[in-house]
Amino acid sequence: MPVPAQADLANCAEEPIHVPGSIQPHGFLVFMDTQGLVEGWSANVPAGLLAALQLGRSYTELPLPAACAELIAECADAVGEGECAPMVAAVMVDGRGFDAIVHGTNGRIVAEFESRDVPADEVALFAVRAHSSIERVRRQRSIEGLLETAVRQVRDFTGFDRVMAYRFREDDSGDVVAEARHDDLVPYLGQRYPAGDIPAQARRLYVLNTLRMIADIGYQPVPLLGAPGGAPLDMSFGVLRSVSPIHVEYLQNMGIQASMSVSIVINGRLWGLLACHHMTPKQVPHALRMAADVLAQVLASTVQSIEARADAELVEQSASVRTALVESLLIDEEPLDALAHHAQDLMSATRSQALVAVHNGKVFSHGPIERETAEAIVRALPQEASDIVTFDALDEWPAQVQGSLGKWVGMLALPFDPPGGGWCLLLRTEQIEHVSWGGRPEKTIQIGPLGARLTPRGSFDAWHETVRGRSHPWELAVLSNARLTQSELLRASNARRAQTESTRAQLLAMLGHDLRDPLHSINMAGTLLERGSTQPTLARRIQSSSNRMQRLIGQVLDMSRIDGGMGLGMVLAPLDLAALAEDVIDESRLAYPTIDYVFANPGPVFVRADSGRLAQVLTNLLSNARHHGEVGRPIVASLSVDHGWAELTVANAGAPIAPEVAASMFNPFKRTSLHNPRNRTGMGLGLYIAAQIVREHEGEIAYRHQDGQVVFGVRLPLAEMERAGPT
Repeated sequence: MPVPAQADLANCAEEPIHVPGSIQPHGFLVFMDTQGLVEGWSANVPAGLLAALQLGRSYTELPLPAACAELIAECADAVGEGECAPMVAAVMVDGRGFDAIVHGTNGRIVAEFESRDVPADEVALFAVRAHSSIERVRRQRSIEGLLETAVRQVRDFTGFDRVMAYRFREDDSGDVVAEARHDDLVPYLGQRYPAGDIPAQARRLYVLNTLRMIADIGYQPVPLLGAPGGAPLDMSFGVLRSVSPIHVEYLQNMGIQASMSVSIVINGRLWGLLACHHMTPKQVPHALRMAADVLAQVLASTVQSIEARADAELVEQSASVRTALVESLLIDEEPLDALAHHAQDLMSATRSQALVAVHNGKVFSHGPIERETAEAIVRALPQEASDIVTFDALDEWPAQVQGSLGKWVGMLALPFDPPGGGWCLLLRTEQIEHVSWGGRPEKTIQIGPLGARLTPRGSFDAWHETVRGRSHPWELAVLSNARLTQSELLRASNARRAQTESTRAQLLAMLGHDLRDPLHSINMAGTLLERGSTQPTLARRIQSSSNRMQRLIGQVLDMSRIDGGMGLGMVLAPLDLAALAEDVIDESRLAYPTIDYVFANPGPVFVRADSGRLAQVLTNLLSNARHHGEVGRPIVASLSVDHGWAELTVANAGAPIAPEVAASMFNPFKRTSLHNPRNRTGMGLGLYIAAQIVREHEGEIAYRHQDGQVVFGVRLPLAEMERAGPT
């Protein structure tokens, strides 16, 4: 049977501790195949049994106690279907008392014989006390009370010098949260131990085999014997399994001579651990260890019930908040108003300390967070996101915003209306934590005869560290409820958006039909009034106002067609762009005689275009130049041809447009256009519609600042006749 290599720096993390090739000496074992044929044994088998042992011999031919033989037969029947759980019987071998533990796994049956030096009646008395301890634990109603009671009771009926309760964190580090100890021992209560103290393979064994005992740290391992080249014996479920030399050294550095650990497993994960230490060798009878294991199972079940009850209360609270919030959104409140109304309840349900919400560029905050910080957080949000975003630590945030966060390092972000840039952000503050480590947590390296190897900590005196830049991590229950809330918010937002679109369609239909005809009549009346009135100024004002309303209605209807994906219904035909520009500019000269328009007609330039829509683009650019250009300076239009493209530009004297304004100038309903004192009648739709018209001509529209001039340029592909040139 192969012997595992020594654990060193290179292979410690993969050390095969489940197949150590040896056992502890306070017992012996025999292992068989599923038919009960002997495959091997430990080197310390008693002489009477050893004389009968042969590879391939049936267990029925061995001088085993009858009770043990019955367990092996029962295990042989069960192991063919997978695994056989441990079964125990008190037996005598060569005149000595043993607890025979028989179990089966991985196609083998293992019979372990653990020596039992305590009389059966004494064990029975301890078992009664253990049962009473289990009842005390069962009556506790808090996790803290459970663990404190458990360590006291386990120490009482096992007699260990120290019993500690570890509770593991999400990162697998563990805190000593309860302790019962002999008065002269240094307390470990409150200390934290790094995740590396329990490697992954050890953590796996703690879950598989929930009880582990080392009777004497200074033991000499007993080798297992078997057929040469045979597979090593898997001792994952063994009670005598030998221990990693690194773990032995770890315990020796703590001054421990015996230990026992009892796992607290919840939902298949190592939730906690009862760790028992003794300063001298100590062997606890199997029956008492089983009582401790049952206690740990009761503890795990009670913890699970307490946590489930807390989760249920949180689910109920979250559902209530979610229902009220969605009702507000669906009835009549704007998203930010609804979130503001329910902000405190949302914070309570998510255990957060502040809330920030943003929608359509507007930012709202609730709680002790400064406006500048809230806006910095909003700027750091991803542009496109459909799932929640979580941060638990400062270094998880984008680098450009970390300096602006202050104490707000935890975030749970729910995108609830992506088209409107809607986010609901729940924030948690930094939790400055003063950690008392059980010794400096880093493992050290020493060079020995066999090279570099890991060395367990030599000192377990408290080593203090202050941890900053982290918030309390978002709990799984909170995240689960947050996803439900986000789903409901999305549904409500989509419903509101659909209702808004329906209302807008009705309004646009009214604008297009019910208002245009009366406005046309008003315009005609203004014309007649001007011809025969003694107050021509009033008549012209009526005409001007009705024309302006007609133009605004036209822009809204155009925007509706664009948003609806219908396009603007253009008919393209060969068009002399120079002649069109000349006509539109002449109309502007007549309408605004005080403004100097400059245009040098280069001669015919043909493009394929809709003349009415292209005139609309040029009219808009001239109007913008008139409203925003410097007074007394000319508006200059030019037309040129370059490599198959015609470029028509309109320029006016003026300062450069601010970058943030330039970035959104082709969007509808821009804040810079609404209520602009230099363009009081605009809605910010002109450039938006102009850009769409140019796109439907397969052209381009762009802004630049050149030689003190604000320049808007439209590029259109030349018609085929222009590309071919004269024949």
